[in-house]
Amino acid sequence: MNKSTLNPSQANSAKDGDTKSAVPKRSLTPRRRAREYALQGVYQSLVVRRAGSLPNGAAISKQLSEDPAFKRCQLDLFNGIFQGVLERTDELEAIITPALDRPINELSPVEHAALLIGTYELSADLSVPYKVAINEAVELAKTFGGTDGHKYVNGVLDLLAQKLRVAETQAK
Repeated sequence: MNKSTLNPSQANSAKDGDTKSAVPKRSLTPRRRAREYALQGVYQSLVVRRAGSLPNGAAISKQLSEDPAFKRCQLDLFNGIFQGVLERTDELEAIITPALDRPINELSPVEHAALLIGTYELSADLSVPYKVAINEAVELAKTFGGTDGHKYVNGVLDLLAQKLRVAETQAK
């Protein structure tokens, strides 16, 4: 199974059946776990939207909450990010689009979801330092995305942080 299946426990499993070379399990904080589940939910909503349907946030959230590991995530952070991104997807995409080098619908759904989450945290949750918002989105892209997708996410979010968090970025 490859990383694109969006299952973090399997994303780091051994390749080609060689269990001796397995990557060690990641230690997930409740906040990181919340962001990973939010990414999975946003990913699902993007896939549904790209198929021409309206995503059902409540159904996606319910399905994610059925995973036994979900109870170890910071629920208020998951709900804030997931609901915030779903409610503001069009607004967030309007913020992201000028920083892209291609149409937004050409992004992989994982990179798209990571950018939405990062942009949401940069624009709507000022309690999260901009460097943390960028780093968390980059880590999501590294875990679930393609080989160099995290570099793209980092570059786009860095540009957006300079516009959305002017005082904070200038105080480096």
